[in-house]
Amino acid sequence: MVLEARYLHTTPSGRESPAEMLWRVAQAVAAPEAGYGQDTAEWARTFYGLMATRRFLPNSPTLGNAGRPQGQLSACFVLPIEDTLDAIFDGVKNAARIHGTGGGTGFSFSRLRPANDPLRSGFGTASGPVAFMHVFDAATGAVKQGGVRRGANMGILRVDHPDIRAFVHAKRQPGQLTHFNISVAATAAFMKALAEDSDYALLHPSDGAEVGRLSARAVWEELVESAWATGDPGLVFIDRINELHPTPQLGAIESTNPCGELPLLPYESCNLGSVNLAVHLRPASPGQPAELDWEALATSIQVGVRFLDNVIDANTYPLAEIGRMTRETRKIGLGVMGWADALVALEIPYASQAALDLASRASRFLLETAREASRNLASERGAFPAWKGSRWEQEGVPGPLRNSTTTTVAPTGTISILAGCSSGIEPLYAIAYQRTALDGKRSLHFSHAGFEAAARARGIWSDALAEALLREGDLATLDVPPDLHAIWSTAHEIAPEWHVRHQAAWQAHIENAVSKTINLPRASGPADVDQAYRLAYELGCKGITVYRDGSREGQVLTHPSEGPVCGGPECLELGVL
Repeated sequence: MVLEARYLHTTPSGRESPAEMLWRVAQAVAAPEAGYGQDTAEWARTFYGLMATRRFLPNSPTLGNAGRPQGQLSACFVLPIEDTLDAIFDGVKNAARIHGTGGGTGFSFSRLRPANDPLRSGFGTASGPVAFMHVFDAATGAVKQGGVRRGANMGILRVDHPDIRAFVHAKRQPGQLTHFNISVAATAAFMKALAEDSDYALLHPSDGAEVGRLSARAVWEELVESAWATGDPGLVFIDRINELHPTPQLGAIESTNPCGELPLLPYESCNLGSVNLAVHLRPASPGQPAELDWEALATSIQVGVRFLDNVIDANTYPLAEIGRMTRETRKIGLGVMGWADALVALEIPYASQAALDLASRASRFLLETAREASRNLASERGAFPAWKGSRWEQEGVPGPLRNSTTTTVAPTGTISILAGCSSGIEPLYAIAYQRTALDGKRSLHFSHAGFEAAARARGIWSDALAEALLREGDLATLDVPPDLHAIWSTAHEIAPEWHVRHQAAWQAHIENAVSKTINLPRASGPADVDQAYRLAYELGCKGITVYRDGSREGQVLTHPSEGPVCGGPECLELGVL
């Protein structure tokens, strides 16, 4: 149903079949090969095979728009917001154009003067960032994305902006900024003040002058309380992002895409795809346990990098500035999905050191293989134009590279449904659950086919167990062996610390960032959010999002026994992926 609602188009001969959709995408993305002297038909077959076998899928706009007149293939964009009325409403207009093509947008509102600040004209006072966010939110709600995707935004404000407390509370009331995820850009200075329990400076965005001071602990407690209550705001560790920024000569990064996995310069776009780890497995054999098929995974990564580099050339950009900037850095984000499914197939509990060790190995392998593929493409096609002066050139990274970044971890909300696997690097949300349909009116029931096979292998499968699983959704109250329960533990059974440690293990070898929801049970308190946020900073994450079960209406996934279950960062809810 998801495939039909979002991706299959009507053709003169009738409704596209799934195979026809994949051929449409494969041929459109292979077309740029002609400009590099390659056989487009051969590469179309290769791309088709990669997608048809569920080893790789690109982001939703590529699946929906490739080979179509609209031709906009990118998932998300970052737009600049300067402190003039014209610039603000140019941002509204440009965001509307992007949303109309199926893309999401990220903004930093940190350059806007605070509320009640005198205007340059001398007449009246400024409305402030939060007021203008409501303007963007209303415009987003008015723009339809082909009837299948809600518009999605990321709103970011620096923690040293004078309006930071209003921003932290901006989504506390139900129904506010429903088309936004929001994150506080936490600076190193703020985190240091928090550690020392001291105050920190608020800076006027026009000139950086100090205009006040706040207790870091007081601000921290307010944002933690809001995140516990509503899931917002998340945190973006902005100085860490810029320390690792690949093209600092082009300016500083101020914002990310709506799900947080792509820190982007103004007018950059994110072109995403994910390899499905669940189908890159070598089954167990006598004397040999099951393991990831590293050779097959390498092939999928290499072809995936080429596919995403072609997307940049095949794309029809909604703004000329976006096309220019995207081609300047040629940033791509190849990630993974099916991580939880791979772990259960390997009989490795998500909440274990063995899982973290494999995550570290897999993320390093992803990076090294993707960079090698990008290096090979550079030898064929040339380096990304901003290579000179880039961090990679300055640090002596073997190159040149075709792409300024190659790796990320996206939430893969809808493409993981198409691939029949778990989302991103999230644990299983439930072994059985309900998902709200795209029309918001229907509930669809899902159960994990792998559990029945595992239970049968243990000799414990029965009709009574099947009925109980459908009723309860997980194994928490069911009579199953403890080691099987550990392997099949679901998101709310896993301690938040393990969620954070998984994100950090992947982030250690990911060039962009990692989109991961730290799922919290309904009974969690603000202290659990506090601990997760602090741990994410300590372990080197670039950002963090938490979600406490039941803290927001209209959740995407529903647990049979307890009600709503989070479906990853609100990106599936907002319709980003």
